This record gives sequence, C-alpha cells and structure tokens, in this order.
Amino acid sequence: MPPEPAPTPARRAVSPLDHRIEATTGHDIDTLWAYRDRGILDEPHAHLVDQHRELAKTQTGVTFYLRLLNRLSSGEFDVDGALFTRIDRTVDQLEEAAEARNAAAGKVLAALEPIEAAAAAPAPSAQQLSTDDQAALLAIAGGAKLYEHLLTGRTSVTAASGTRIPHAKLQRLEDAGLVVRDTSHPVHAGQPVALTDAGRAALFAARRTPTTRAPTLPARPGTSPSTPVQRR
Repeated sequence: MPPEPAPTPARRAVSPLDHRIEATTGHDIDTLWAYRDRGILDEPHAHLVDQHRELAKTQTGVTFYLRLLNRLSSGEFDVDGALFTRIDRTVDQLEEAAEARNAAAGKVLAALEPIEAAAAAPAPSAQQLSTDDQAALLAIAGGAKLYEHLLTGRTSVTAASGTRIPHAKLQRLEDAGLVVRDTSHPVHAGQPVALTDAGRAALFAARRTPTTRAPTLPARPGTSPSTPVQRR
C-alpha cells in the first residue's frame, strides 16, 4: 500500500466558532489574524486570536483524518488485513485529533465569553477617530519612531511603512492617551512610538464593521466542537 500522506498545514481552518467570533467582534477571521500580527488588538482580543489559531490547527487535523478515512473506505484499496489495520489506526488518530480540537474550542470559548459580555454591556462614550487619526494609528501600529533633525531641530514621526506623521498630530494622539513614546531613547536617535491599550481599542472600534449581535443559532450539523468521535 502507498504510505499515508502527511497533513499539510493551512493558514486557517474554518471552525464552528468562526461565525460567533465574527458576530461579536465585527471583523472576519482573516482580518482579526492580520490585526493580531500588526499589533492592533488589545490584550483580550489578541488572546482570543491566539486561541483561535490553535483551534484552527486542531481542526485541520480532524479534517485531514476524516478525508483519509473516506479515502480508505472509497474502494481504492484491496480489502484485506492491512486495510483494516490502517482504518483502525486512522480512527484512533481521528479520535485523538477530535479530543485536541474539543480542548482548543473550550479555550476559545473561555476567551470569547468575556468579550461577548463586554459587547453586550452599555458601551461608554468612545473616542471618535478621524480618518487621518486612524491612518496615523495604523502606521504607528506597524512600528514608528520620533526623530529630531540635528540641523533644523524639527521633529516628526517616521513609521516602518515610510509614512511620516507630523509632530503636532503625535502630540494630539499622546494627549488623548492613544500612543506613548519611549523616552528612554534620545530623540535624535529615534524614540519608539507605540499604541496604548486605549489606542488599540479605539482603532479596533473605529474599524469595526457593525454586525448583528452574536447569534444563538445551534452549531451546524456535524461540526459541534463538543461532539466526540464515537467508536463501535
């Protein structure tokens, strides 16, 4: 018999909790992953995305062993003792993958429920960000430094993307508590500028797509993360 194919890693596997996460946050999963990589998310949302990534990995394992089991039972192989051994081994592997998926789903729910509770609570008055402020915060999220020109004495922020942000705008964002400078570095060498937790929350809220509150619909048939693999 040909050797069993190795699982191929995927960037993201669709999980049964995706629709619930998207409804609560107002962003699709790919956007949340991108925001996590760019440092835009606050701590609760970043933790949620980290747990979802682990769930995606385990869901990929479940999908792989399901497909392998379908292939083994498709009639492609001779029905003999070797095939029964492979099927039995694959069922064991599927069961282990499902248990890992269920555990990961539990961690996602633990991270998601506080965010759902916060979203359901009356929201305090959020800071309104202009389009320019959003662009500045996005640029700063990717890495930025405040420099002072040695000859002219002028200061400005240069982001890793190449975007330049006027010092006056930086001061306004600082006064609003949205960004912070690392003053332990001299300005002529470049003072790192980063988003504060308030800055991340304001930027995330400003870019949030209004959606319906997290639905209470049951999980799609056959995709519940709490459904164990049954063996006869």
